[in-house]
Amino acid sequence: MEKAIERQRVLLQHLRPSLTASSLENLDSFLYASLCAAGDSSAYYRTSDFGDDVVIVAAYRTALCKSNRGGFKDTYPDDLLAPVLKALLEKTNLDPSEVGDIVVGTVMAPGSQRACECRMAALYAGFPETVPVRTVNRQCSSGLQAVADVAAAIKAGFYDIGIGAGLESITANPMAWEGSVNPRVKQMAQAQDCLLPMGVTSENVAHRFGVTRQEQDQAAVDSHRKAAAATAAGKFKDEIVPVNTKIVDPKTGDEKPVTISIDDGIRPNANVADLGKLKPVFKKDGTTTAGNSSQVSDGAGAVLLMKRSVAIQKGYLILGVFRTFAAVGVDPAIMGVGPAVAIPAAVKSAGLELDDIDLFEINEAFASQYIYCRKKLELDQEKINVNGGAMAIGHPLGATGARCVATLLHEMKRRGKDCRFGVISMCIGTGMGAAAVFERGDSCDELCNTRVVGSNNLLSKDAR
Repeated sequence: MEKAIERQRVLLQHLRPSLTASSLENLDSFLYASLCAAGDSSAYYRTSDFGDDVVIVAAYRTALCKSNRGGFKDTYPDDLLAPVLKALLEKTNLDPSEVGDIVVGTVMAPGSQRACECRMAALYAGFPETVPVRTVNRQCSSGLQAVADVAAAIKAGFYDIGIGAGLESITANPMAWEGSVNPRVKQMAQAQDCLLPMGVTSENVAHRFGVTRQEQDQAAVDSHRKAAAATAAGKFKDEIVPVNTKIVDPKTGDEKPVTISIDDGIRPNANVADLGKLKPVFKKDGTTTAGNSSQVSDGAGAVLLMKRSVAIQKGYLILGVFRTFAAVGVDPAIMGVGPAVAIPAAVKSAGLELDDIDLFEINEAFASQYIYCRKKLELDQEKINVNGGAMAIGHPLGATGARCVATLLHEMKRRGKDCRFGVISMCIGTGMGAAAVFERGDSCDELCNTRVVGSNNLLSKDAR
């Protein structure tokens, strides 16, 4: 037993770098018996910090609709964000004045304009003027970055309750470079690669790592098939907030009131034969097509986070626990490989291994990069994007991270005790990747750690 406790003392010294030599002498006071039986993930110890866990009590999204021709083509961006913010309040009965900050991930709109729209959306949703709002832009990971920023702020003690959200209307703000490009970029190849169209980076990944057209088209079909099955089974109903809006007839200008509650880009009858007829978009002899790329979409999502102790005090059911987040840089020319680097980084910082993860939500920016990341990490296909991904559901850049949080946590809740840890990840334009680890909300208490191992040898598996 003494050896086991000493090992835990060393582990805790690594896990808690702020501890000094003198404070380590008092470590025994918070070495629980359960800590010494840490099982297969020694980083998951439970101490008095348990109540300081950052938890998610609600996560919702709009349906995702095709830009320029889908259900939200005539909907203002702030009218996309307001309903999901309002849903967080209505479904939890939270006093909006208790929210310390609202952080919204968003990409395409001019920064000051979108910041204004997000502030307006919060007011529409019923938040008082005392609740601040800001935006964050890390391109395709912006929604996840917003959630991570709020989690970090709660952990730092800036406030106890916050909202991480995401918003994108590519209908309103199409992809375009504003102004001129600095000619200095020509002096550095990597800087030039930051300007590559994302589809070209997809072709680079396919060519460099041997991802075939057949593989890409099959991945797209699988995504549509799973998304169609999830929709038919009603799996998205728990996460989608219906949005009352309008559709304008482009010929007559007539407005028709509609309620949008279903993702409109899913093609249940997608098949490899039909996709094989599509021409490459970015390279004459390439493999990236409109059919095996993510859909350009409009949508929004929002996630309500707080300290576990606050959630318990308020009587909320905990949907998930935010564990770790990692953002990494990769070669801009093959930006799609980002998840293959970010996922191991996030999982390692959580004290876990890839085999410990039960579900993955990996954004399908392009089939080429999705397949590469899956193969590189040797992930079980049955664990990834079980309800379809961006090739079917859509990819509203700034909202994708928040959408994935809602999709992942609701699926983990449905699976119950057989699903403890989940990962969300995406590649990021200009050569980056991001990933976050979540734990199912009801999977732990103050004295439990991780999964039971065959023999209780009081040591984590890295000592075997």
